[in-house]
Amino acid sequence: MQIRKLGGTISVTAVLALAAPSHAQQPMELTALDYFEIQQLVAKYARAIDTCANNGYDYADLYTSDGMFVPIINGTEAPGIQGREALAEVSGGGSNNCENVGWIEQGVRHIYVNHIITPTAEGAEGTVDMLMIGLGGDPNKIEHDGYYDDVYVKTPQGWRFAKRTHHATYDAATRPESAPYEGND
Repeated sequence: MQIRKLGGTISVTAVLALAAPSHAQQPMELTALDYFEIQQLVAKYARAIDTCANNGYDYADLYTSDGMFVPIINGTEAPGIQGREALAEVSGGGSNNCENVGWIEQGVRHIYVNHIITPTAEGAEGTVDMLMIGLGGDPNKIEHDGYYDDVYVKTPQGWRFAKRTHHATYDAATRPESAPYEGND
């Protein structure tokens, strides 16, 4: 099929291509290595938050320079945390010096499961469930603590979080105190 215009012809395909919105971008193609490196980013997050490594700066450095952590607790969004110093502090480090960090004192470990990564035009997005083991000092207690929605970007330093939103689904009033575990040995 052809359309005549001003004495020339234009194919319908060319006309349709011109009519397509220019803002529609294709997702970038992720390699197997990209998927692995994004999974490693999430694993490094768990280790950094569990140990307050490098006074919280190992955690902060998992984000881009303008990256943001956004907590949403039982559907209520708290202000986002942005900037290396603020991110180090939210992980227990920075000016807090990794002191009195409740989850570390209890021996809690973060575990991330069911990680789904989807390519986007700018990098990738992901969702991952969070489990915590060791609450209340009980090494056998596991709790589902919501999930994360992530935006990942590839930087010269590797994959980083541009934004990490934690959808926490716990009730702090029902959580056990930080008392040491007194179970049967």
